[in-house]
Amino acid sequence: MRPFKTLFGGLVAAQIAYARVPGRRRPAATRGIVALLLATSAAEAVGARGGPIAGRLLGSAAAVGFGAEQLGVRTGYPFGRYRYGPGLGPKAGAVPLLAAAAWAMMARPAWTVAGTIDRRPSRRVPLAAAALTAWDVFLDPRMVREGYWTWAASGRFEDVPATNFAGWLVTSLALFSMWTAMDGDDDPRVDGDGALALYTWTWLGETFANAAIWRRPRVAAAGGLAMGAFAAPALARRFRGAAPAEPLLADLAPRIAGAEGTAAAGA
Repeated sequence: MRPFKTLFGGLVAAQIAYARVPGRRRPAATRGIVALLLATSAAEAVGARGGPIAGRLLGSAAAVGFGAEQLGVRTGYPFGRYRYGPGLGPKAGAVPLLAAAAWAMMARPAWTVAGTIDRRPSRRVPLAAAALTAWDVFLDPRMVREGYWTWAASGRFEDVPATNFAGWLVTSLALFSMWTAMDGDDDPRVDGDGALALYTWTWLGETFANAAIWRRPRVAAAGGLAMGAFAAPALARRFRGAAPAEPLLADLAPRIAGAEGTAAAGA
């Protein structure tokens, strides 16, 4: 898991530094962080599940998500009507290629969190879909605010319509139903520490950044509660449950705490 630990440390540092990036350089910095987050998630998946399974998981997440985005910009289903701006780089059709990465990079963390709470497929699939949708409570408001995409009809939550979150939930349900057949025999208590750490860091980091740096208390509260509804019980079950196969979470916890302290000092 050394590649994952190295990439995870770089990701934390890059996300903290992002707050100080000048506005004109934000699009390039955003693309870089998306690429780094995807690499970190991929390294975790390969280390935990092996290359072939990891490739199928990430590939299917990218394909399902990108396909849903293509349908969305053309028809308004399942997310509502929206269009992408130029900031996310090259497009296929009207959708940036990075949109596929956005679905792939947080799918396994959400899947792992759900499996840590309950491994029964009938419960894990909807839990994972909701956990992935919870991340978008942070993602969409910031991306809309920075002009990466625009909704035809503004919603009540930071100009994001409720149909967006319904679309994320429906798309995620389809994706994780596939994952049940592709990788339903994994045990997150044995090989899920890295993915759980990534979901936890995203939850804590986004909550802090929105509250203390971006001055978006509404997003901090909503996103913190949404992701926390899955991260907190998963962490409780992980530390209360089976004996760890490797001390990865214990190793990463001080780094996460230190990163939060660094961000607080710079805010």
